[in-house]
Amino acid sequence: MKHFVITLFALMLATVAVAQNAQMPENVSIKSLDGKTVQSSVIQNDGKPIILSFWATWCKPCNKELDAIKEVYEEWQEETGVKLVAISIDDARSSSRVKPWVDGKAWDYEVYLDPNQDFKRAMNVVNVPHTFVIDGKGQIVWQHTSYVEGSEEEVIEAVRKAMAEQPSDKQ
Repeated sequence: MKHFVITLFALMLATVAVAQNAQMPENVSIKSLDGKTVQSSVIQNDGKPIILSFWATWCKPCNKELDAIKEVYEEWQEETGVKLVAISIDDARSSSRVKPWVDGKAWDYEVYLDPNQDFKRAMNVVNVPHTFVIDGKGQIVWQHTSYVEGSEEEVIEAVRKAMAEQPSDKQ
């Protein structure tokens, strides 16, 4: 039994490591706020990190996290060039509320809709909020679920780490 538990634990760690170094999927259909279908490959930031946040209008922790980041987002952009892309998982019935919600919050993020939750499944998101840091090469380098006040600091630390580990083009 002990051997089984150790093997199971090692397998779980290997799965997390694979997911952590996975490439962000590029060929998943999502919708822009104006209802146009686009591919997830539109999520780019000229080789700089991306914060990818899966959220919903009905999710209080999601909204708290995005509101908290809003307060420091401009500073983060100046320091690291990071871009935040928010992916709403609101379904077809409630997705019409997303644009007014975002406008009312004055979030200066790129926002896309995932009404069929195809992108959510492709990214192995189970619960929201689920936040990823994607490095300049499209690799998932960090992720977390849920939100407690102050955990946005973990997000920017992951962005800084991704920046530090990114090879410089200057030689």
